Amino acid sequence: MARITASVYTSHVPAIGVAMDLGKTQEPYWQPLFKGYEFSRQWMRDNRPDVVFLVYNDHATAFSLDIIPTFAIGTAAEFKPADEGWGARPVPVVKGHPELASHIAQSVIQQDFDLTIVNKMDVDHGLTVPLSLMCGERDPVKDAWPCPVIPFAVNVVQYPVPSGNRCFQLGQAIRRAVESYDQDLKVHIWGTGGMSHQLQGARAGLINRDWDNAWLDQMIHDPAACAQRPHIDYVREAGSEGIELVMWLIARGAMADTAGGPKPRVAHRFYHVPASNTAVGHAILENT
Repeated sequence: MARITASVYTSHVPAIGVAMDLGKTQEPYWQPLFKGYEFSRQWMRDNRPDVVFLVYNDHATAFSLDIIPTFAIGTAAEFKPADEGWGARPVPVVKGHPELASHIAQSVIQQDFDLTIVNKMDVDHGLTVPLSLMCGERDPVKDAWPCPVIPFAVNVVQYPVPSGNRCFQLGQAIRRAVESYDQDLKVHIWGTGGMSHQLQGARAGLINRDWDNAWLDQMIHDPAACAQRPHIDYVREAGSEGIELVMWLIARGAMADTAGGPKPRVAHRFYHVPASNTAVGHAILENT
C-alpha cells in the first residue's frame, strides 16, 4: 500500500521566491533564511518521495472572490506556474499524479469531506515557493521537480474559513485514503503558509515570535490540542494572515501518531524573522 513517510511544514512568502529567482539568496538579508533550509534540501535528496501532497492556499489566481472552494484537490496531469501580475515564476511545470489524486478524492469524499475536484488550474507562489525552498533552484526548461505533486488548496482568504479541528480531521482522512491506495508509494504531505503576519491595517507588519514558537511546540507534540484553538486566537496573536497555519494541521493530522501510531521524529526545525514582513517557520517530521 501507499504510505505517508513524512510531513513538511514551511512558510510560502512570495518574496522568498523573488529572492531565489533574482539570485539574491546570498545577500546579507536573505542568507540566514536560506541557511535554515540547507539541511532540508539534503534531507529531500536523501528521502525523496514518490509523490508530494502539498497543502497551500491560492492567492486569487486559480480562484477569485467569485468562487472560493473550502477544499480543492488538483487532479490534472500538470499544473503551470501562475502569473500573479508580474509574470509566472521561472520554475518548472508541476507534474501531477492524477491516479492517486483521484483515489484520495474518492476516499475522502466517501469519508464525508466535501472536496472540489479541479481538473485544470495554475499554481501560484503558495505552492511553488515551498518546492523551491525544499528542492533548490530549478531551470524551467532543463530541470523538473523531483517527483509528482498533488496540489490541495484551502480557503484561508475569505471568511468563513475551516477550523483547525476540521483541518486536523481532514488530515486523518487523507492518511486513510493514502493507505488504501494499492501501489507501493512513499508520500510526503506538506502544510504551508504562515507563520505570524498581517498585510494590512493598523497592525500591518505584526510578528509574534513567542506565540509562533509556542504554537510550533504544541503542533508537534500535542496536535489534537493545537487543533482546538479558535480562529480568534490566530487573528489576535498571529495577525489576520496567521490563520494560514490551520493548513499545517492537515499535514499534522496525517501523521501516524494521530491514529495510535508512534510519535514522529523531529528531523529539523527552523524559525526566522523577518522575510519581507512575515515570520518564517519550518519543520520536518518523520513517521517512525
